Amino acid sequence: MKAVFGNYHLNFSEKTYLMGILNVTPDSFSDGGLYLAPERALDRALEMVDEGADIIDIGGESTRPGAESVSLEEELRRTIPIIEKLSHRLNVPISIDTYKAEVARQAIEAGASIVNDISALRFDPEMVSVVAGHDVGVVLMHIKGTPRDMQKDPRYDDLLGEIKSYLSESIELARKHGIAPERIMVDPGIGFGKRFEDNLRIIGNLPFLKDLGYPILVGPSRKSFIGHILDGLPPAERVEGTASAVAISVLNGANIVRVHDVKEMVRVVRVADAIRREISLETNG
Repeated sequence: MKAVFGNYHLNFSEKTYLMGILNVTPDSFSDGGLYLAPERALDRALEMVDEGADIIDIGGESTRPGAESVSLEEELRRTIPIIEKLSHRLNVPISIDTYKAEVARQAIEAGASIVNDISALRFDPEMVSVVAGHDVGVVLMHIKGTPRDMQKDPRYDDLLGEIKSYLSESIELARKHGIAPERIMVDPGIGFGKRFEDNLRIIGNLPFLKDLGYPILVGPSRKSFIGHILDGLPPAERVEGTASAVAISVLNGANIVRVHDVKEMVRVVRVADAIRREISLETNG
């Protein structure tokens, strides 16, 4: 399985790819305010690539539970200058984490190669046209509700089936507008309109997404379900818990993992990949 967009070819038969998180926001749940200053954001992006990140994902609006939306102008102000600077210094794809079509358009013009849309092309009706009109990758993520209300008692009759159906509809929308299949990736949306037990079921049953036929991105990094298991540890102390979730995600078929702690998770992924390859050899040989 591969993803192909612009000058980038991601070959998922070779390894699991690691997406490093760069939030240029004052209020993200884990690292809000740390990289709001442009020079610190630039340094952190370069550091993550040195640590082994395959993709840098830049976000200018917090999508933590209960988050208020920010204006288009503010999101552009936070993200576009950083992308412009990084696009000349990085040799890995830059992803823009946004659901706003105009942010995506300007980010692509500034050098972004992936649009990571938490709404799977649904919050902004212009987004599908922006993605279709450029040779970029797109991550289609499942969400129930919006960041502001998604954790207000989310309920499912069929958790896995509803996620798969939602993503299938967004894939169909993308394909209908001319987005090539090799540019599409899917994300079950850990923590986005999910109860504690829902997140565990998704990671434990990740192969349910395989028959969609698209690369799977999983983003468990430092999230609240890990804190819940670990007796309320704050986000910055959830590295080991994240490592466990990442390793299990890789063994269950994740093709990309989205993380804060790049250096540590690169090591986790390398070991999990080695085990997955051995399991595959035994199964097929």
